[in-house]
Amino acid sequence: MYYFALLLIPDEARPSDPDGRAAMLAAYQEFNARAATAIRAGDALAPSATGVRITGGPTAAIVTDGPFAEGAEVAAGYYIFEAENLDEALALARDIPAAAHGAVEIRPMVGWNAPTEPPGADWFALLLEPPANVTTPDTEEWETVMCAHAEFGKAAGDHILGGAPLHPPATATTVRVRDGNVLLTDGPFAEGAEVASGFYLLRCGDRDEAARIASMIPATSVELRQLAGMGVVLQAR
Repeated sequence: MYYFALLLIPDEARPSDPDGRAAMLAAYQEFNARAATAIRAGDALAPSATGVRITGGPTAAIVTDGPFAEGAEVAAGYYIFEAENLDEALALARDIPAAAHGAVEIRPMVGWNAPTEPPGADWFALLLEPPANVTTPDTEEWETVMCAHAEFGKAAGDHILGGAPLHPPATATTVRVRDGNVLLTDGPFAEGAEVASGFYLLRCGDRDEAARIASMIPATSVELRQLAGMGVVLQAR
């Protein structure tokens, strides 16, 4: 099964000095090497100040420049894992460096439309919905939403590199590691007005084009962030 891992860190935990950045990069390279057989994709995200948030849906899109009003921990990257079960996915998550000073939210995915080539400095679009709007697979409401996304797929064409819907937020587990102790919390990392319902990886020429494509996505809100271009896409086992 595929699992989506959203990495969340305090703003101040993102190192600004060269030595700090080098140490952080080395820690992630070490994790990537250890977990290589399970990693199917992943990358860091550029700071939210360089991204946009799109609200109102495709018919009345409003684009707002970052940074966004977020909680104490902000999205800093993602992984896609292929794991036998949730326990295996959680064992991977606890070794992600972000878990030691922030949190990692693990959520089962409904399939995985994997890119056919490694993304570079492309775009990550996180889809957000009010909890009451989140649909459950194999329901009539789910099929309606999937039809809307199929239409988006036709309109966006080659701009879409990959993506997946996520199972409802009740299936999420948040992982933190403090003083060597693994702390697991059922549910998403924060209770808010909106929760993640899926994501797309988009290839666009610049931020304006990425925002235009993302505004077509059938979602209440879309947080659009550029990928750092350090990611990895591995073939399935």
